[in-house]
Amino acid sequence: MPFCYKQTEPIGVHVYAVGFGLSVLNLFFYPRQNNIREFLPLFVKVVRIMYTIKEAVIVEGRYDKIKLSSFLDGIIYATGGFSVISNGKSLQTIKTLAEKTGIVILTDSDSAGFKIRNYIKQSIPEELVKHAYIPEIAGKEKRKTRAGKEGLLGVEGISQELIIKALADAGCEINGEASRIPEHKPITKADFYLLGLSGDENSAKKRHALAKSLGLPSKISANMLLSVVNRILTPDELAKLCDELSKTE
Repeated sequence: MPFCYKQTEPIGVHVYAVGFGLSVLNLFFYPRQNNIREFLPLFVKVVRIMYTIKEAVIVEGRYDKIKLSSFLDGIIYATGGFSVISNGKSLQTIKTLAEKTGIVILTDSDSAGFKIRNYIKQSIPEELVKHAYIPEIAGKEKRKTRAGKEGLLGVEGISQELIIKALADAGCEINGEASRIPEHKPITKADFYLLGLSGDENSAKKRHALAKSLGLPSKISANMLLSVVNRILTPDELAKLCDELSKTE
């Protein structure tokens, strides 16, 4: 009788393994039944369900695109790094995608990534753009012999789980559903001021600590941080988090 094994990963991706019945496998394993693990890959087929995404995902390079294509079913467009700044056709393509499906920018968390993000952001109507951020994680991608200039992993080196979370937090429509903004009074610049996140000599340090605690890059601007915080936290949750962070300074 065929067996079926199903494993559910924390982020909701289902992996199915289908193979022959144990009685059939025994014919192949004899006389080495104890080495099932050695032969099982020959009979087991693993299928990973893809995530569908409505918005076109804008990334920097082809390796980022390859990484995302392994688990995202949707349009993934690579800018070719800084080429988007000098290549008018590339920017026009992004503008067209923004008008048709909306876009989400997912660049690296280093200075270069933010330069590319900001260039695209300034060229596209705000209502057509979402922003997804990856955390600052030290390291290098396996294919590289050395880490980048700032020693941080790029999109291609970030785990699938963190990328899906970043896209969901940005409000992307994944598998037909978009994360809902918590119903609460909007968090304003005045709230940031009262919490010491602006208008103080230590404000930048406090914003960096808040960004890190939320898995966001330290280079995120105060305005963009405010936008992200409004999507994922209530005013009370933000105040509590800031209080906890102040105790660890």
